[in-house]
Amino acid sequence: MAKHGKKYIEAAKLVDRLQYYSPAAAVDLLKKVSYPKFDGTIEVHIRLGVDPRHADQQVRSSVLLPAGLGKQVRILVFAEGDGARLAEQAGADYVGLDDLIAKIQGGWLEFDMAIATPQVMGKVGRLGRILGPRGLMPNPKAGTIVQPDDLPRAIREARQGRVEFKVDKTGNLHVPIGKVSFTPEQMLENLSALMEAVQRAKPSGAKGQYIRRVTLTSSMAPGIRVDTNQALSLRTATA
Repeated sequence: MAKHGKKYIEAAKLVDRLQYYSPAAAVDLLKKVSYPKFDGTIEVHIRLGVDPRHADQQVRSSVLLPAGLGKQVRILVFAEGDGARLAEQAGADYVGLDDLIAKIQGGWLEFDMAIATPQVMGKVGRLGRILGPRGLMPNPKAGTIVQPDDLPRAIREARQGRVEFKVDKTGNLHVPIGKVSFTPEQMLENLSALMEAVQRAKPSGAKGQYIRRVTLTSSMAPGIRVDTNQALSLRTATA
């Protein structure tokens, strides 16, 4: 079992492990227990009632966070011709195809999101074993495979804070929703958008309770359990 430092232990004393906090109370508490001096990343961990081993119980989609992510997103675009030109004009950090594929195959991964046009996926598919496990492989469900004319919108939304989420093999989602420096209103806005997106992504094969547990945490800080029903109704409460 991992050992925690004194600061973590002191922070953990502020969290009641048996309590399910309202979203607003969880956000306020998160500010108090986020002890690192750097601006930590806020994450939401969601336990789903799905079995990812079955194709009809896969959960994968994306969400545009209203308050953004609070960090600069490095965007790579696989495209040729007009698509490459549009991507460059839209401000993508890296644009290309064969050159980028070779670079990635050589071990380079200095980007946060990869977008591609359908026309080049035949070549990009070679990178599946490298990009797939890292959550960087372009995918239509995540909105990262788009037609050339749609590249400016996809790049703009990525800059604004579009985040992909995908259920892991244990049936959980792990999604960043901002920084500790965000205001409580920004955190709740992003949490609300995420919960709505996860509900929309409910697969046809999901049976029983779909969203079972919601936990809010930040870098190196203890997790805070959030009342699931209140999290699901957050948009109505904050509208």
